[in-house]
Amino acid sequence: MDYIIEKLSGVPTPIYILEESLLRRNLRLIAEVSQRADVEIILAFKAFAAWKTFPVFREYIRSTTASSLYEARLAFEEFGSKPHTYSPAYVDDEIEDIARMSSHITFNSLTQYARYYDKVKEVNPALSVGIRINPEYSEVETLLYNPCAPGTRFGVTADKLPDALPRGIEGFHCHCHCESGAEVLQRTLRHIEAKFGKWLPQLKWLNLGGGHLMTRKDYNVDLLVALMRELHARYPQLQLILEPGSAFAWQTGPLVSQVVDVVEDHGIKTAILNVSFTCHMPDCLEMPYHPAVRGAACLGDEGQCCAGEATVYRLGGNSCLSGDYMGYWRFAAPLQVGDYVIFEDMLHYTTVKTTMFNGISHPSLAFLRENGVLEVLKRYQYEDYRNRMD
Repeated sequence: MDYIIEKLSGVPTPIYILEESLLRRNLRLIAEVSQRADVEIILAFKAFAAWKTFPVFREYIRSTTASSLYEARLAFEEFGSKPHTYSPAYVDDEIEDIARMSSHITFNSLTQYARYYDKVKEVNPALSVGIRINPEYSEVETLLYNPCAPGTRFGVTADKLPDALPRGIEGFHCHCHCESGAEVLQRTLRHIEAKFGKWLPQLKWLNLGGGHLMTRKDYNVDLLVALMRELHARYPQLQLILEPGSAFAWQTGPLVSQVVDVVEDHGIKTAILNVSFTCHMPDCLEMPYHPAVRGAACLGDEGQCCAGEATVYRLGGNSCLSGDYMGYWRFAAPLQVGDYVIFEDMLHYTTVKTTMFNGISHPSLAFLRENGVLEVLKRYQYEDYRNRMD
């Protein structure tokens, strides 16, 4: 029996399971890169924000990044440190609280800077202020995830910056990667320096954003370290910051579901699960991509040609959205009601993007400790759904 399934006796599905041993593996690598490259690597809450696991994170990193008032408050109150905060648009009734709880704040535009700079410095004189830049270069192919696509709402292009930076600007923030390799960063840095090099000597810090998937097996960690060291050599006054999201929770645990029914139409068998792609795995539909399923071979959308086989199924969610399905997978044996279907690598982004569309509950969240104990961190109830409408 699968070691995950052995832990689920008496625990209802669906459930996300974060494995402590895998999380610590990633954290050790990240801490090593931080030390070798002399960069600060911080956790981006937009990818992972399970605060009951923060004590483990704090053994390896010192800070986080926030993109909203609630994320800033989570960092301040639960992580125990002031975050580096960036938002595309701050608003009057939140900006003072954000400034009070943050160590760094990045403005998305010069107009936001002009509107709020004096106010945030009055609230928190120690706050370090930056501006987001757009190098007009990104290798992210999916436009939905490309922050530098033409017409983007993110950041300031070089032609809009004055020769002398506006008063109090101490840093640049640039984000243009998505689960990218170090080779992509190498090419991106050439564009950043070509476009913004004349301002870099005026700065105290440079935040290179997220998307640096350094915990992926084929990631060139040595190249990342070399790039950061070379950047330090050219601009020794700069504090360098990386804020990956996926890298922290990459391949740290699955989403476990069960088959509740099998239906067939026009020769296509669909195994209906007690999870939803649209509610619980939205990136699968947005990106889109087919997740790995433990013990099954992914045939992709082209697998319809194999739909008549006894062990080939399309997987369907339990919401009423017509498109809440993906396909196709070949399993080792025909699926029966009650069988477990385990979606691999489902901790980053999924846990923070789940919805209760259709009144469907979030999966529970559990922490599989290194000693083998499965600790259920959160079980969702009707009140969680009801309170969303209060």
